[in-house]
Amino acid sequence: MAGSDAEHIFWHYNPSLIASITATIVFGILTILHIFRFIKTRSKICVPFIFGALNEAIGYAARGIAHNNTDANFPYLVQSIMILIAPIMIAASIYIILGRVIMMVNAGHHSPIQPKSLGRIFGIGDVITFLMQCTGGVLVARKVETETGEQVILGGLGVQMFLFGFFTVVAVVWHRRVLKSPTPECKPLDGKLWMHMWLLYLVAACITVRNGCRCVEYAMGPEGYLLRHEWPLYLYDFVLMTITLVICLMWYEEKFEGQDREGFEGIVELESAGERREGRPWV
Repeated sequence: MAGSDAEHIFWHYNPSLIASITATIVFGILTILHIFRFIKTRSKICVPFIFGALNEAIGYAARGIAHNNTDANFPYLVQSIMILIAPIMIAASIYIILGRVIMMVNAGHHSPIQPKSLGRIFGIGDVITFLMQCTGGVLVARKVETETGEQVILGGLGVQMFLFGFFTVVAVVWHRRVLKSPTPECKPLDGKLWMHMWLLYLVAACITVRNGCRCVEYAMGPEGYLLRHEWPLYLYDFVLMTITLVICLMWYEEKFEGQDREGFEGIVELESAGERREGRPWV
């Protein structure tokens, strides 16, 4: 996985076959586990986790295909896009899960953003970052406006970091408010509720650190250390995304899915105007 002095069209090194096979197997197993959990619970809000794990598996498999085949365009394109967009898939479920946690304790009045708007706002942001990163990945892989492509990817990662950071602020503000003024529904769910919140914070930290490292990677440019060596990618993508997807397995719960009162969209206002308590959301 060390850098190579050989001249490659798409790579500054020859991708490690052993490392890529290992990563493909790990994410392949995680994909199967997520599918199994979905079949068992029918938890629709967790479907994006399956696609996130599958994207990672396909991306690392493509890196293995590129071993001793570094002048091939297609493997580079596939691994670039699939690994880049996997966290976007995972984030889509995380946004909805916070809404489910809010529903579990009937505490929509504590949320800085109305629950019915939560998924829509961050979902739109996810679509924007998805398109930006896909477009940038294609430009880089096709060697068409490579510098522009890297800047587009960097911009997409920056937008994603901002969105996820803002989402975390929303979660923390809601969490602090509900701790100070818990609803009656909090007591029977006390342990499980806070477990969900701390797991959410851990996943948010993993994705944020991963995105931050990838921002630095593209900001340093093609001659930077991170793009000229392979091992950093496995540290800040493979390790962190593996931890994230393992944690996400804990969110397949039938009772948790049962909080979906309006189908898959599910992020709905929990209280009528007459039931709304003190405290106004930001949005």
